[in-house]
Amino acid sequence: MNATPRRLLDPRDEAPEVRRMLGAWLAFQQAFAWRPAEGLRALADFGDPQRALRALRIVIPGERTIEVARVRLAACGAVALPVGAEGFPHALTELADAPVLLLVRGDVATLRLPGVAIVGSRAATVYGLAIARALAARFARAGLTVISGLARGIDAAAHLGSLDAGGRTLAVQACGPERVYPPAHRGLAQRIATGGGALVTEFPPGSAPRAAHFPLRNRLISALARAVVVVEARERSGSLVTAMHAADQGREVFAVPGPLGSPTSAGTNRLLRDGAHALTSADDVLQWLGLPLDAGTADPVLTPARDGSIEASVLRVLAAAPATRDELARRLRTSPGDLALPLLELELAGAVAEDRDGRLRSITALRARGTAPGASL
Repeated sequence: MNATPRRLLDPRDEAPEVRRMLGAWLAFQQAFAWRPAEGLRALADFGDPQRALRALRIVIPGERTIEVARVRLAACGAVALPVGAEGFPHALTELADAPVLLLVRGDVATLRLPGVAIVGSRAATVYGLAIARALAARFARAGLTVISGLARGIDAAAHLGSLDAGGRTLAVQACGPERVYPPAHRGLAQRIATGGGALVTEFPPGSAPRAAHFPLRNRLISALARAVVVVEARERSGSLVTAMHAADQGREVFAVPGPLGSPTSAGTNRLLRDGAHALTSADDVLQWLGLPLDAGTADPVLTPARDGSIEASVLRVLAAAPATRDELARRLRTSPGDLALPLLELELAGAVAEDRDGRLRSITALRARGTAPGASL
C-alpha cells in the first residue's frame, strides 16, 4: 500500500483504498501520537506509515482495534488529516514535532485561516472572563479565528465571545476526537463544530485527557496562531507553557496586566516583566497584525438575559434560593445537560457564581441583599 499522495480521509468513505489508508494512519497515530518527532523521522525514512511500522518492528494494532477507532471517528463526524496532506496547516509543518495525524470535527479549512489564540486561567475572575470574551468578539469581527483549548474559564469565554459575535473559533483538544473535556462543554463543542469552526486533536480515538497531553496540546494552540494573548494566569499555569511555545515558535505574546498581588495575574505580570507586549485593548493585536483598527467595532458589553429565555428562568429560580445543578434542573423541569451551556454563559457574564459546596447563587440577588459577590465563594 502506498499512502502518498496524502489526502484527507473520511471514515464514512466505504472505498477499500480509503479504508486501507485510514487504517494505516490510525495505526501509525497509535504508535507515534505521544512522540511525534520520531514519527516524522519514520515517515521521512520510509515514506509510508505501514512500511514504517513494519520496518521498525512496531506492534501494529489489530484490525478490530483500528475498526473501533474508525467507527468512533465516523460517529462523531471527524475526519483524518495526515501530515503533508492537502489542507494540513502549513504553520504546523514548520514544527520539528508536528503531529503525524490530525482528527478534525467541523470545517477543516479553519485550521489554515489567520487566527489569534486567547488563553488563561481555568479559575478566572469575572473581570478576566469579560475581557476574554470581549477580545474574542472583537477579533472575530475583524475576520480572525479565535483559537483556544476548550477548558473552563478563559478558554470557554474566548470561544463563546467569538461565536456570539458570529465568528469562527478553533478548539484544540487534549483527548480523543469523540470526547469533550470538560464534559460540561459538550454544548459549546457542538456550537463550535456546527458554527463554521472546528475542534482538532492529535490524539487517537478513545484517548482520555491526561495531564501529559496538555503541554503537547498547548504547542499546537500557539503554532496555529499568529499571536497569543494571555488574559489571566497563575504563577504555575499551562497558559505560561503556551506562551513559552509561542516565543520558541516566533509568535508574538501579549499579556493583560493585572493587579499586583493577585494570584490570577501573577503569571501575566511575569510575562510582561520578561518582555511580552502589554495588551490594553484589541487594537494592540490588530495593529501588530497590520489590520485596520476599524476592522472590529468597539468591544462589546455583555448583555443581560432576555425575559422568557432559559437564562432568565435560571436567574429567577436562583434569586429565590441557591441550588446545585441537579436541584436547579429539577426546579426547571429539565436536564442538567440542557442547562450546561446557559449556566456557562451566565457564569462568564458574572451573573451566577458557584459556592464551595457546589451550590449556584445569583450575583444579582447577592447584591440586592447587600452581600459582596465573592464573599461566600
